[in-house]
Amino acid sequence: MLAGMSTFTLVHVALSLIGILSGLVVALGLLAAARLDGWTAIFLVTTVLTSVTGFFFPFHGITPGIMIGILSMVMLAIAIFARYSKHLAGHWRGTYVITAMIALWFNVFILVVQLFEKVPALRALDPTQSGPPFKITQGVVLLVFVVLTIAATKRFRIALVHAA
Repeated sequence: MLAGMSTFTLVHVALSLIGILSGLVVALGLLAAARLDGWTAIFLVTTVLTSVTGFFFPFHGITPGIMIGILSMVMLAIAIFARYSKHLAGHWRGTYVITAMIALWFNVFILVVQLFEKVPALRALDPTQSGPPFKITQGVVLLVFVVLTIAATKRFRIALVHAA
């Protein structure tokens, strides 16, 4: 999967994987009502860089990947504003959790797309990414993220009430 990739593509993939892994750590932290400042910074920076570098690949017109990149940047801008400008005060706490989790889900969504494109066994299961294997996988991923986001929003908010 990595053979034949340009340096730019390898950097983009590395940023994406670091963003996903650090984002999962942050998500677990949110579920435990922990801020995890260092992990959060790594997640936000690498996820922004993943989206930014994604815009430098050659493309013709608006693609689904470009749309996800744009939406991800909007979610990240809101998450960063809520986290660092509003310091998670009031409703910004829930806003941060939701937008950060959506940005993480976008990256995982693209990871699944890439896995179905690049991993021979997955490509053989659904070469067009329009059949049940791909749709079920993405549906399960979405469901997991919806449940995690709801739980993280509740638990991270409860931590604020207990701290007060």
